[in-house]
Parts: sequence; C-alpha cells; structure tokens
Amino acid sequence: MRIALDEAADAATAGEVPVGAIVVRDGEVIARAGNAMITAGDPTAHAELVAIRSAAAATGDPRLTGCTLYVTLEPCAMCAGAMVLARVDRVVFGAWDNKAGMAGSVGDLLRHHQLNHRPEVEGGVCADECGALLTTFFQAKRS
Repeated sequence: MRIALDEAADAATAGEVPVGAIVVRDGEVIARAGNAMITAGDPTAHAELVAIRSAAAATGDPRLTGCTLYVTLEPCAMCAGAMVLARVDRVVFGAWDNKAGMAGSVGDLLRHHQLNHRPEVEGGVCADECGALLTTFFQAKRS
C-alpha cells in the first residue's frame, strides 16, 4: 500500500485526484499507476484501470490470475468491473468511498454472487493515511 500511496501523491502533484494503484504477482510489483484522467483526457484513466492495462501488457495476458491489486480508495463500479473481468485474485484498498465504492460501501460488485469471478477483498488498509491524502487534496481545491 505504501507504493500505491506514493503513486497517489504523484497524481496529486500532477493535479489529479490522489488515488494510486499497484498490481503485484509473486511478490513483485508488475504495474503501478496514479489517476490520470486530466493528464490523459480520459474519463476511464482511473489508477486501477491504468495499472490493470499496464499489468496485462507486462504479462502479455489479459487475465491477471495470481495477482493482487492494491489501491488507495475503494474501487468504483467501473474499476470493480475491470477487476472482475481481469480475474484479479485479490483486491486490497485503503479508504472507504461512501459515495461510489463498490466493495461494500454503496454496493459490492466485487463479491456479487451472480458473477463468475469474485476476488478476495480486504478494505481499510492504511485507511486513515489514504483518506487524509484525499481530504487534504479536496480542501486545497476548495480554498
């Protein structure tokens, strides 16, 4: 999660919402990313999707079995759907998102009983630190 927090801090420096993500396989970071929606001019350039795309390119496989995705904020519906489709084995996230979170807050797409893949999910890891990064960013935006 520390590496994902570094990616989130880099995203904030670039003027992006500070969310960072990494993909790990066999103890090795195979992809890392921060939010890039503004930089890329792409509404789908959430940190998780950028990291998933990078991991798929690095492995040459769109199926990320054996991988854990760490992200500083609870995934939204789009990102949770991508995690399911990529067959990520495990998702670990930091701060809960009571407005758009789909790993237990608003809904639970990651563990929906009708889907053919349901990753293991662990939430609240370094939640205070992840949440503080977001709070500080948005307070500065409002000032």
